Amino acid sequence: MSRWLCAIEGCLADFEDVESVLAHQRDEHESHTCKVCNEPVPAGFFAIKHAFADHTRAEYVRHYEANSDAIRWRERITRSVESALDSEDGSTAD
Repeated sequence: MSRWLCAIEGCLADFEDVESVLAHQRDEHESHTCKVCNEPVPAGFFAIKHAFADHTRAEYVRHYEANSDAIRWRERITRSVESALDSEDGSTAD
């Protein structure tokens, strides 16, 4: 079974399941202030999810000085986490 790594600022704490790494990110790391809207959100996955759900990719690129590789990497993380959550609760992605 694969492990989940936190990877926030080089944390590299590892966990057996996705829920544990998300709880760790929420509880053990300082919140992140979104550079687009200045809203505080939990760091890691939650910050990525916020940026891509609440803002356009263009806003993300502009405010975070990101490129297409950064977008693709974060989209991959989002898909992986959501897929793992879906499979752990027995549902399937749309």
